[in-house]
Amino acid sequence: MAERRAAGCRVSVLLPLRDAEGTLPECLGSLRRQTLTELEILAVDDGSRDGSRALLGALACEEPRLRLLSSGGRGLVAALNLGLEQARAPLLARMDADDVAHPERLACQVERLAAGPRADVLATAVELGGEPGPGMRRYVAWSNALLAHEQIVADLLVESPLVHPSVMVPTAWLRELGGYREFDGPEDYELWLRAARHGARFAKLPRPLLVWRDGPWRLTRASPRYAPERFRQLKLEALEAGPLRRPRPVVLWGGGPVAKSWCRALLARGHEVAAFVDVHPRRIGGRLQGRPVLDLAAGAGLYGALHLAAVGQPGGRERIRAAALARGLVEGRDLLAVA
Repeated sequence: MAERRAAGCRVSVLLPLRDAEGTLPECLGSLRRQTLTELEILAVDDGSRDGSRALLGALACEEPRLRLLSSGGRGLVAALNLGLEQARAPLLARMDADDVAHPERLACQVERLAAGPRADVLATAVELGGEPGPGMRRYVAWSNALLAHEQIVADLLVESPLVHPSVMVPTAWLRELGGYREFDGPEDYELWLRAARHGARFAKLPRPLLVWRDGPWRLTRASPRYAPERFRQLKLEALEAGPLRRPRPVVLWGGGPVAKSWCRALLARGHEVAAFVDVHPRRIGGRLQGRPVLDLAAGAGLYGALHLAAVGQPGGRERIRAAALARGLVEGRDLLAVA
């Protein structure tokens, strides 16, 4: 019976969980109602102490597509890699135990991956649920607007452009990439950066096919591994593996907290920060953290430097991109957006 189910299985849904008794019924119900029925649900229990495991055991008696695994409380990454190891289907879809999938989510993603163009990582837009604050609403609006590969990679050093539990990938591709990395930081963001270095193609369906619940219980809010400094570390490592792998001065476009924090981080790692670029008349000609503050023309004239659009205000990156590109800088080669 198990072998017959595996042979017809098109998608393995990787669902790590810990103490999720309150949200599991709705989450699993949304997976059982998928229009794509050739699936398996890999529920990886990571040491739950509530009734999650008993709930899963009872449901497994009536739902043959549910497979209950245990990672022994070793943490999220161990649970993810165990599910990846055990997956039987050619495609792997992520899901969190407090989220809800639209009935057509898996079918739409399978159809898009089959139809092309090529995508190694296919996410969907999401709808917010739970108790989201204004910051999360801004993040989701920004993420939902990044649909094409070029848009996603252009903002890859700003923030994670993909909502992890909305993603579907080829199982063999993720295994070849090495799965999830165990370290003291955001495992999903590290995976996107690593995938990009290996030439992955990204895409996102514009239709919201996942209700993504937010609230104080989320690991992204409660765990220090998702602190801003952890993300900054990964961004710096990505720059040092790419455009800063050889010595090259850096020009920071912006004069606010984001640019200042980037200046400190770059200097701490031994990089040269040549200047800041600003549009404020009272700042131009002065100095910021010991570096000259230049106007747009003078800043863009520093050829050979890596220019970082380092601002946090809405619309700021777009204005910097327009000004820099109008002065001959090429995005991706001379100019990158960071936050």
